[in-house]
Amino acid sequence: MLNKKNKRIYLSPPHMSGEEQKYIQDAFHSNWIAPLGPNVDAFEKELANKVRVNEAVALSSGTAAIHLALSLLGVEKGDTVFCSTLTFVASANPILYQGAEPVFIDSEPETWNMSPQALERALLDASINGKLPKAIIVVNLYGQSAKMDEITALCSEYHVPIIEDAAESLGSSYKGKPSGSLGNFGIYSFNGNKIITTSGGGMLVSNHQEALKKARFLATQARDRAIHYQHSVLGYNYRMSNILAGVGRAQLEVLQDRVEARRKIFSRYSNELGDLPGIQFMPELEKTISNRWLTALTINEEEAGITVQKLLENLAEENIEARPVWKPLHMQPLFKQCSYYPHSESGSVSEALFRTGICLPSGSNLTDEDQLRVIDRIKHSIKIKV
Repeated sequence: MLNKKNKRIYLSPPHMSGEEQKYIQDAFHSNWIAPLGPNVDAFEKELANKVRVNEAVALSSGTAAIHLALSLLGVEKGDTVFCSTLTFVASANPILYQGAEPVFIDSEPETWNMSPQALERALLDASINGKLPKAIIVVNLYGQSAKMDEITALCSEYHVPIIEDAAESLGSSYKGKPSGSLGNFGIYSFNGNKIITTSGGGMLVSNHQEALKKARFLATQARDRAIHYQHSVLGYNYRMSNILAGVGRAQLEVLQDRVEARRKIFSRYSNELGDLPGIQFMPELEKTISNRWLTALTINEEEAGITVQKLLENLAEENIEARPVWKPLHMQPLFKQCSYYPHSESGSVSEALFRTGICLPSGSNLTDEDQLRVIDRIKHSIKIKV
């Protein structure tokens, strides 16, 4: 049996509120076990109210939400979709589901998110070539909103709709507006590692109520109105279960507590490690509030005297889970044939972040004692310059 000193510290584990069983029991008592029911309806309404949009559709995953958004926007074979490159593969896989081609857009230094400069060049090239993208997927990385004003202005100029991938940024805000509410469609993930969880699940949100009515239809196998089973268009089995929606309702009640906890964890890391040589934390853009889903930083190997890989190994030796930042999608073998627009001619921001970035344990249930274990190990690693 591991002693307390050596217990595993996870990157971002689930954090239950204790109220989930109440909603789960309601589902069992009423026998609403299917992917429909009162918890699903209530969870949709409660989340829509929370992020100040007209409508929300509870789904089996955030990936399903992106897929439905692309389908609603008419993305099909031969189309292109622009997508942030510094993100998890789930942001771009649905583009392939539709037979379309991703074009990847670099990050910029102030948010680590989609570069308006790179996006502008990509849109200009697409316009000249007579093939504008059907959609743009903007990812809010690790809880930090992208530069939505600049991105929205460009998309409006070229009449290209925005899908705001807020899988990691529920509870964040951009100039007073909830993250995920600024695009034509917004998506959230409730995977087990997210700021709130339904074990597995997602949500598609929009102010376009007719579009989300169609999303519900598509997400339930596109069953036509008929006494028999009749299907005229391709549909999907994407609806959230009533049991998991009950978990989500309880989790949503403590969202603000979870945001405050993660921001406090970030502040402690920043205060304790920010003065170490070669350490630079992920910025927070002015007039935004990040939920700090994960505390992310970069390491200048020459100044810190240690590589990212070695620091990860040192933390792993202490049973501490830490991760590199996402490997840019344009560097993934799956997307090796896809076009990519860097931030500037002088270099690729996302590639530099991948080489130098690391994510630290950031769960809202991380204890002060466990966080000090992480901090002490990092200080020791940099001090001894292994």
